[in-house]
Amino acid sequence: MVSSVNMASLDVIVDKLVVLWRIPAVRQKFPWSFLLISVVGSVLKELELVPQTYFSSSKNALNVYFVKVSWGWTLLLLTPFLLLSNASFNRSVSFLARRLLSLVVATAVWYVCTETFFYIEDVTGSCYKNSLVKVDYKEFTSKAVCRRAGFHWVGYDISGHSFILAYSALFIMEEIAPMSSLNTTSLSGLPRKVLSLLYIALNLIMIIWVWMFMCTSVYFHDPSHKLLGTICALLGWYLTYRVWYVKPMSPGLPPQRHPKEQKPHA
Repeated sequence: MVSSVNMASLDVIVDKLVVLWRIPAVRQKFPWSFLLISVVGSVLKELELVPQTYFSSSKNALNVYFVKVSWGWTLLLLTPFLLLSNASFNRSVSFLARRLLSLVVATAVWYVCTETFFYIEDVTGSCYKNSLVKVDYKEFTSKAVCRRAGFHWVGYDISGHSFILAYSALFIMEEIAPMSSLNTTSLSGLPRKVLSLLYIALNLIMIIWVWMFMCTSVYFHDPSHKLLGTICALLGWYLTYRVWYVKPMSPGLPPQRHPKEQKPHA
């Protein structure tokens, strides 16, 4: 009895989330809302209109335990969800392997972008004893070496937080799309419960990513650093899900129609 009540409660939450994501304007405007948040947040920061709060410290719990390992959280929740949801449409090994490639591609985008940000910060930076005094030692040629020596590195620091939080949220938005046309009541007990829990968890983690993106916008980094990080996230999402994945030689888009309506893959 308790189990059936719990499942019914999960179904109600899932249904409400599905209804929200079925609204065309939500999916269409969600990606571009990051640009708006970044610009408005930067203006508020420069004008010092937002008071200091718990989230203005980089030591807040969400930043330490979630944002610092955000890509790990995203993959941890999304990998089993992708397998379960996509298998409900097509259990072909080749299809599932092809769809799992989207995780590999997204991880490659994350890695290349973040490493590029680190490289740019190194080649444009200098080592300082404090905010005013520059250290004139040739061995301090990178941020890592400078900080290990107890000094402060100042370079062009494209916001990795703005990038990873926006990119993770957009990645999740795309990959949870199958739930909008998947009839979970046709699944057996355990897979149905697991899929519902993962779907709810992914929506919750997306809320955390958006909230922390907003905090980054109003509390940290220079405006251009945040804007560039956000643009990189949007480019990574757009070039994959709107350009490459619609083509045959790609991981393909997440299935969004009933299995009987799916066209066979070549």
